[in-house]
Parts: sequence; structure tokens; C-alpha cells
Amino acid sequence: MAEQTTAFKPSLGLLDATMVVAGSMIGSGIFIVSADITRHVGSAGWLIVVWIITGFMTVTAAVSYGELSSMFPKAGGQYVYLKEAFNPLIGFLYGWSFFAVIQTATIAAVGVAFARFTSYFIPAFSEKNILIEIGSGFKISAAQLVSIGVIALLTYINTRGVKTGKTIQTIFTSTKLIALFGLIIFGFLLVKESFWSTNWTNGFASAQDLGGKDASGTLVPTGWQSIGGVTLIGAIAASMTGSVFSSDSWNNVTFIAGEIKNPKRNVGLSLFLGTFIVTVIYITTNLMYIHVLPMNKVAFPQEDRLAVAAANVIFGSAGRSIIAVLIMVSTFGCINGLVLAGARVYYTMALDGLFFKPATKLNKNAVPQWSLWAQCVVAALLCLSGSYGQLLDMISFVAVAFYVLTIAGIFVLRKKRPDAERPYKAFGYPVLPIIYMLMGATFCILLIFYKPLYAVLGLIITLIGIPIYYIAVSNKKSTA
Repeated sequence: MAEQTTAFKPSLGLLDATMVVAGSMIGSGIFIVSADITRHVGSAGWLIVVWIITGFMTVTAAVSYGELSSMFPKAGGQYVYLKEAFNPLIGFLYGWSFFAVIQTATIAAVGVAFARFTSYFIPAFSEKNILIEIGSGFKISAAQLVSIGVIALLTYINTRGVKTGKTIQTIFTSTKLIALFGLIIFGFLLVKESFWSTNWTNGFASAQDLGGKDASGTLVPTGWQSIGGVTLIGAIAASMTGSVFSSDSWNNVTFIAGEIKNPKRNVGLSLFLGTFIVTVIYITTNLMYIHVLPMNKVAFPQEDRLAVAAANVIFGSAGRSIIAVLIMVSTFGCINGLVLAGARVYYTMALDGLFFKPATKLNKNAVPQWSLWAQCVVAALLCLSGSYGQLLDMISFVAVAFYVLTIAGIFVLRKKRPDAERPYKAFGYPVLPIIYMLMGATFCILLIFYKPLYAVLGLIITLIGIPIYYIAVSNKKSTA
């Protein structure tokens, strides 16, 4: 029988934790989703506003989580916060949604993106290369199998111990941060023709003001709809599924708090540092896109590969290969961070009797091996189930809804446990947390109207957790 251990080993410092935050956030989204955002909002100004709103929400939520992480510096993160603030059912619904949608679908979406750009160098790995076809509706492409393969590889690596996963995370995250900063700098310095002035001529034009055209050609926003006349707000909400997805997973560091040195200090600090760094990179990357390309090219790049279009202008024919390598590095590191952190939630749930019993075990390397492989299986199935866009719509709704609820938990815990130790208190309390809650709730409500199918599907998956919770509680009592 393999040797097992019963406790996590604190082996991650502040730099490691910050790399988990930044590395888990930066996947493939920043290279792709701004095209869809531009098609919704129709102008350079509103494109940047969407990213500023998302960045503000992300950093505000992160610094608010600092209080919770300092109160409960142990594995499980958001699951623990919700359980302690509200009740075990709410905590379980998050954990169930995390396993069924939030974490696993994010891993799947980033895995598909990794495969998509790998096919630049190995065409046989393309999504167009269908390897298996069952009937007329179910197809398995080479890209899907590649995505499953890289997820399985990183799962195996992380079963070898947190130090191995930490090393990969630090190397790949550092590399992509440096590369992204380089892309931004070269974008402003090397291009021969700047579209900055032209794109800002109608920088905050509405769809009506823009009249469907800009100085470079045709730009027809595809997502303009109206609910009670609130056209612009609806377009921003619909477009934010992309920016929210690209900025999500910053909370992954809270799941591995039990393996971080001095977690009462370092978890909260890494949340701020990681989200701030990524927010700055995201906004400046979009400013670079506006400088390098006309708005119609920002909105309609070939196959939505906006970064490729920009790199082709900056670096010429080598641009496509440069971006493909950068996205492969970025997504590989992102998947690693997601895989590393996610399994700790299922482990903590299992200790509470609310997940499969084998998940309670740590292997000889002090990591939850069974949980890692369970997560891998679900992510692999999701790789086969839907497209990138469908997954991120579903993830964004559920993730933001639970962020709002978790930040509400700060207010609940201040009342329930006024004398509890709080080494770090939420910055800007109560104003900033309230602003985030209002913005997050508005986003979720509008998303139900504008992109109802996958928002509602995400909600349904969450609610399915209610009967599962009571079954788990009943089984727990019967075996007690």
C-alpha cells in the first residue's frame, strides 16, 4: 500500500502564491475575447471601459477576500468562507458548482485553447481533424484529445507534490508576464502605422452614433439589444462574459492556503498583487490593440484571433508563430495553476463528509491525488461537450454569483463573529464590497436576459446540488 500523509506541507512563499494568482488568471482570453467585446460595444472607449470595470471588480473582490483568507487560513478557500458565513448547504452548492462547472469547465476551456494554438505548428492537432464520429451529432477532434492529454499530463505532474507544481507555475507565469509586457511595448514602438487617433475619433460612440461604420470600413456590433431602452448597459453586460472569464480564477490561491507559508499575511497580499498586475496587463494590452489595428480589425480578426492579427502587424510574418508560442506557454501555465488549486476544495469537502470518501486521503507527496484525478475526468468530459464560448458564458454567471455571495459573507461574519481575529480587514469596507456586490448582481441579472441559455444552465447545475447535498448528509448520518 502506498505511503500516505495526513497534512499539507506549507512550502509556498509570497512569490509562489502571487504566481498562482496571476498564472491562473492569464490563459487564452486576453488574446481572443476583446474581438467579441468590440462587436458588442462598438467602439474603442467602451472596449476599454469594459476591461476597467472588470479590473475594478476583480481587484475589489480580491482585497475583500483578504479578510476571509486571514480568518480561515486553510485549504478549501471559498467553500470554507461560504460554509462559515452562511451554512453547510451554501458551502456545498459552491463546491458542487466548482466541481461541475466553475473549475473543471475553466480547465477544459483553457485546454481547448492550448490545443487550438498548438495546431499552428502541428496541423494534425487541428479542431478540423475529426478522429471519431458517432452518428451525425457527436464528433471528437484531434484538438479535443490534445486538450485532454495536456490536462492529464499536468494532473499527473501535480500528484508528484506541490513543489513540482510550484516550479512549473513560477517558470511559466514569469515567462508569460515578461512576454506580454514585451508584446505591449513592441506594439507601441514597432508599428509603422498607428490607428490610435482614428479609433478614438468616435471613442465612446453608441451603436446609433456609430451608424455601423468607422473610418476604416464596416463595424457592425452583433450584440446590441434593448431591455427597457438600456441598450449600452446590456451590451456591456453581455460583452463582459469574456472579460470576466479572462479575469477569473484569481481566488485559486485561497484553496491552497494550507500549503502557503504565513497564510494570514501572504494569501491576502498575493491576491492584491496578482490581480493588480494582471489588470494592468489586460488594460494596456487592449490599448495596444487599439494602437496597432483599426477598429474593424479589432472586431473582426480572422477566427477571433485578435492577438495574432496584432502580432502580424508588429512582427510581420513571424507574428503568428510568436503569438502561438506565447498562448501555448500562457495556457499551459494557467491549466497547471487551476489543476493544482482545485483539488484542495474537493479534499476539504470530503473531510466534511460532502464528497467522495477517497478524496479525504493525501498521497505520500502530501497532495490529494484522488481529487486531482476526479477533477481531470470531469474536465476531460467537458472538453468533449462544448465550445469555448459556450463554456465561458456558463462559467461567468455562476462564478460571479458566488463571488457576490462570498463578499456578502464578510458582512455576515462581522455581525456573527465581531470578536474573531482579523489580521487583515477588507479594504474600503463597507463601500467597496457593497459596490462590488451591486455590480456583480447587475451583471448576473443582465446576463440572464442577454445570454440566457448558458446562464440558466449554470444556475440549474448549481440547484441540482441541493438534492445531492441532502443525499450526502443522509449517507453521512447512516455511516456515522
